[in-house]
Amino acid sequence: MAKRSVKVYPRFERFWHWTQMALIFVLLFTGLAITGLHGGLDFGPAVIGHIIAALALIVLWVFAIFWHLTTGTWKHYVPTRDGLGRVVRFYVWGIFRGEHHPYRKAYWRKHNPLQSIAYLLLKVVLFPAIWITGLIALGWNLWETVPGATAWAQVVTNIHLLAAFAIAAFVIAHVYLLTVGHSFREHVRPMITGFDTIDLTAEEEAYLEADEPGRIKPRASS
Repeated sequence: MAKRSVKVYPRFERFWHWTQMALIFVLLFTGLAITGLHGGLDFGPAVIGHIIAALALIVLWVFAIFWHLTTGTWKHYVPTRDGLGRVVRFYVWGIFRGEHHPYRKAYWRKHNPLQSIAYLLLKVVLFPAIWITGLIALGWNLWETVPGATAWAQVVTNIHLLAAFAIAAFVIAHVYLLTVGHSFREHVRPMITGFDTIDLTAEEEAYLEADEPGRIKPRASS
């Protein structure tokens, strides 16, 4: 195996990541204002901002889903138990003892086993839960006359809030983990430049150098 600097985060993935992050922060800020947990924004503007950001995020997700399916990037999110125990132990114990992360990124799998599970749950459980309940709440005028609508509205609201707080917890954990191990800059740089240092087999290295030279940086001259 050879360690090479490879573009593992294409331009659209970086655009999708940072745009999604910005929209989620807008949604959290406006959502907390709507629930009255802070007074940094009046109720009316908070609702309008929340709806606009939510619809923009749904459009972004539609494009992201299409991109993941057509490029095969979805394979990076397939859960695996291979090495999961070592990664869990590292985050529970080893990270506080200065141990090195047991997982090394590979050309065909850039997420460690725990990341794959977390991202998969985020994408197939929390995100669908929050946008489905959000759309149902947005269409309240269409079903307000349904028997028991008020009770169902409370259920929808509670699910929406629970999903929102779960996503907020994920964001906090995500940012925290960026501050441990390597420096914050080293963790964030790949999602800005697209390039990260990963292990390549001789075959993968030869393929990239011959067929996709723009995705692999030349070896540093000795």
